[in-house]
Amino acid sequence: MAAFTALIVAIAAIFVVPAGQVAVITTLGKVSDEARLPGLNLKAPFVQSVHFFNVRTQVRPEEFSSLTKDLQVIEATATIKYAVKSTEAPRVYSTISTGNEGIYARIIQPSLLKSLKSVFSKYELVEIATDWNKISSIVEESVAKELEKFDYVEVKGLDLTGLKIAEEYRSAIEQKQIAEQRLLKAETEVKIAEQEAIKFETLNKGLNDRVLYKLFLDKWDGQTQVVPGLSGGTPPVIVGRQ
Repeated sequence: MAAFTALIVAIAAIFVVPAGQVAVITTLGKVSDEARLPGLNLKAPFVQSVHFFNVRTQVRPEEFSSLTKDLQVIEATATIKYAVKSTEAPRVYSTISTGNEGIYARIIQPSLLKSLKSVFSKYELVEIATDWNKISSIVEESVAKELEKFDYVEVKGLDLTGLKIAEEYRSAIEQKQIAEQRLLKAETEVKIAEQEAIKFETLNKGLNDRVLYKLFLDKWDGQTQVVPGLSGGTPPVIVGRQ
């Protein structure tokens, strides 16, 4: 009987933390200061309880709508990637949630929506639609900064997809992009023309009678009849073959 009791106590004292998780220990309701790491662990039987937290990277899409600087409504999906910090699991248990279920709703979601509305309110619709990748990076930095205030989780990444805007504004944006491309092409052509003009001007300045005469001699076939130029510098005249 004593051996059986000892076996039961031993079993109650041993627990395993799976890979990708940490465990928070409570002793008669009091939360431990440090989380238990993956592997075989011990606890005081019957007086200590184990609470597991997933610390792997989580991926959560969040559909949202927001006003732009020019008061246009946009809709999109923000997919955030985050992970609970292993060292902060006891604090999360004490102040936020006793499990992973409440972490997103109570920590991530409010900060994410706050950052989204803050960022989009600073940009007009045209800029948002034409520079989506830049806006996505700014939102990611804003969310990470907002969550740093609490230091519970680490932001691993954020993607913005599925932008929806009114059709009339989409058409206006496309026309603006076409106009900008045409303007860029025209500016490029002007620069090329200016460079060609500079090139010919430089060439003309370097062409005097002696240079032209030298070019002529280099190309002369030795048979074509030439009337020599006058002593005043008049160039030779080609009059026909001998």
